[in-house]
Amino acid sequence: MSENKIAIFQGKRIRRHWDDKKELWFFSVVDVISVLTYSKNPRKYWNKLAERLRKEGSKSVTKCHQLKMQAADGKYYLTDAADTEVMLRIIQSIPSPNAEPFKLWLAQVGYERLEETADPELAINRALKTYLQKGYSREWINQRLKSIEIRKALTDEWEKRGAKEGLEFAILTNEITRAWTGLTTRQYKNLKGLKKENLRDNMTNLELVLNMLAETATTEISQKK
Repeated sequence: MSENKIAIFQGKRIRRHWDDKKELWFFSVVDVISVLTYSKNPRKYWNKLAERLRKEGSKSVTKCHQLKMQAADGKYYLTDAADTEVMLRIIQSIPSPNAEPFKLWLAQVGYERLEETADPELAINRALKTYLQKGYSREWINQRLKSIEIRKALTDEWEKRGAKEGLEFAILTNEITRAWTGLTTRQYKNLKGLKKENLRDNMTNLELVLNMLAETATTEISQKK
């Protein structure tokens, strides 16, 4: 998954496109179908599947984007592309043994989310295990979990003051990042070579401490003023 335009799955190439503004990967639908079904005509397969999804009332087809991607002949043609969420929804509709592992994984993730809703502590424990599996040190993990707590206190404060989650939170976060790094959040991610990855997950202990200090100060300033 290191290249910008091609991903490899089971030895086959899947064309993809990174949208800087939306910060989303878009994958060629026909390429994914080709891998999962071994269809001799994946485009025809997709057309029939899309027709069935429309009849079922699924919005997956309408959420696909027409993007120019390079074909085998070296030329660029418009092709249906879907982001990760929509792509997984389409995969759920593909009756193929190769799609079954994805469906089982989605069912497992859904079950885990329901468990975490009933008992939020499970989410914290799961996050801890995930960080350990990725090779982070316990010292770093403790800092990271503390940063999550501080971030939550900040966003709670913003909500009390009428700020809306999404764009307004992003604008405010951008100002905090600029204050202690001299860079916008996107510039900081670009500096570290990140795309979808979480910026805080790629900070050193010192960076986490500085960011926590900035967010704590912002919370206190908001509470007082």
